[in-house]
Amino acid sequence: MSGKSFEELRKKYAVFSYDGYHIEKEKDGILLSFDFSVDGLCSFKPTTKIMTDGSDVVNGIDDKTARAVVFSLGLVEAVSYWKAACPKRVEVKCGYLSEDQKLWWKKLWYNGLGEFFFKNKITTDIESFVEINTMPCPENEDEDVSFTSSGTSIVPVGGGKDSAVTLSLLSEIKDKIKCFTVNDQKAREDTVTAAGIGKNSIVRTYRTIDSELLRLNSEGFLNGHTPFSSIVAFLSLYCAYLTGADNIVLSNESSANEATDIGSGVNHQYSKSYEFEKDFTDYVKKYFRLPIKYFSILRPFNELQISKMFASLPQYHMIFRSCNAGSKKNIWCCSCAKCLFVSIILSPFVERRELIKIFGCEMLDKKELTDDFYGLIGLGKTKPFECIGTVEEVVCALTETVKKYRADGEKLPYLLELFDRTGIRYSGEDLLKNFNSENLVPEKFLKYVAEMFDFVSKADRPHQG
Repeated sequence: MSGKSFEELRKKYAVFSYDGYHIEKEKDGILLSFDFSVDGLCSFKPTTKIMTDGSDVVNGIDDKTARAVVFSLGLVEAVSYWKAACPKRVEVKCGYLSEDQKLWWKKLWYNGLGEFFFKNKITTDIESFVEINTMPCPENEDEDVSFTSSGTSIVPVGGGKDSAVTLSLLSEIKDKIKCFTVNDQKAREDTVTAAGIGKNSIVRTYRTIDSELLRLNSEGFLNGHTPFSSIVAFLSLYCAYLTGADNIVLSNESSANEATDIGSGVNHQYSKSYEFEKDFTDYVKKYFRLPIKYFSILRPFNELQISKMFASLPQYHMIFRSCNAGSKKNIWCCSCAKCLFVSIILSPFVERRELIKIFGCEMLDKKELTDDFYGLIGLGKTKPFECIGTVEEVVCALTETVKKYRADGEKLPYLLELFDRTGIRYSGEDLLKNFNSENLVPEKFLKYVAEMFDFVSKADRPHQG
């Protein structure tokens, strides 16, 4: 859709309403539902189910703090429905936001929709893209917040290599870990069990998309990427509050901070970035006054370092999945930029035969992925809009992989030969010794970070890791 369509839709559908949210205790869990509407168009009622028999719940499911978190979860869920017509005005009819909070939410929506605006050729800015109106400020805003701790940590598990590395780092406290998933996928459960954590220690949530939104998408209303990781942030916070978890331990790397399109600054991974992590942490402290820490234990590291660590964990090699296109079937589609990136970033550390076994093919022989390949090495118009590493990390991985193939006397596959002819080279040794000090890792978790850094920064050649 063009920018003109954006303006036409905003003129025709001027108001989006967040009408309400509901918390209902059911026999097998807690059902959260949200009421949204676009004036003159339709209404939506998406739901999220948290599976629990109540035995692990130590704080109130619908007390004031719980309601504040669920109200906020609704605000981030709302963006998926707002984007269909992008109404100029948002009326929040079920809660209050201060002026500072409105600015916080506008920043999240605007940056989290950066890819959506970019791909739909929409020209707007953070000041004018939306106006938020809310209910009046309620009384008794300063009452104390009560939080009962269970001494546990929640670890969101997506089924990829990063969460596998996090679980391996935290193996000595696995009895104090609750894994967190949004919608079941085999790779997620397999990752948890491979880490030696029981299935009963998974906090399972199930999020649905209202069919009305799918209908609008099929009719040509605006569609595109939304900041899903911010949904994970607020939903995992609610689950952490329910279960008394002191920490939400993420697996986002320093590479997530880099813009996908350097010229515009648009970042596909905005809600995985350090900027969002810090903003979210500040929001939790200021507006919920909860002691729950939200941080990524892998933030000090880049994709190359994480891949070296993952290569040393063979128990995960055949069960992890990072392909969005193949996730529902638990496969690598072998036809997307994400599959290509993962194979490249692992290639200095995992033997070729093992990589072919993992993917079921030689990813570096995929001529049809040439355009994506050029994007990954910085010779395309943009990087692929996927959760991938930096151009420097990809080039380092390919540089070391060329060396490995030459040393083994093997013929370079098509894309690797293409890279070799570019003459671009970066050594991986410096990247493996990097440490990103811009992180929020608490002191009690720093020993696990130190152990990983000692391993990945060893002076051996990268492909000997």
